[in-house]
Amino acid sequence: MENVSTVNEYILKFSGEAQERLKLMRKIVRENAPDAVESISYGMPAYKLNKKPLVYFGGYQSHIGFYATPSGHAKFKEELSPYKQGKGSVQFPFDKTLPVDLITEMVRFRVAENSV
Repeated sequence: MENVSTVNEYILKFSGEAQERLKLMRKIVRENAPDAVESISYGMPAYKLNKKPLVYFGGYQSHIGFYATPSGHAKFKEELSPYKQGKGSVQFPFDKTLPVDLITEMVRFRVAENSV
């Protein structure tokens, strides 16, 4: 992704399904972590709470990448098992429904972790 300085700019670089899913990801994070600070980090939307990384997400050709840190992914290992994963990352493909409830739970878990 070419240099963008805001999450709005980032999302507007995408179209169609990708843009809609990115908007939904942003909405989920903002509703469940209203005090999180939004920025661009590692070239993608990033959120910090209490000056600590909370979650990141990014758009790709065939999926949305979601990064809830290794602890967030470890906590939801079973629920994330149907999806392709890396350490601290998961891919939500466009050919499957975005798991809004799971993403919401993960964000809430990370908010609780960052609030300790």
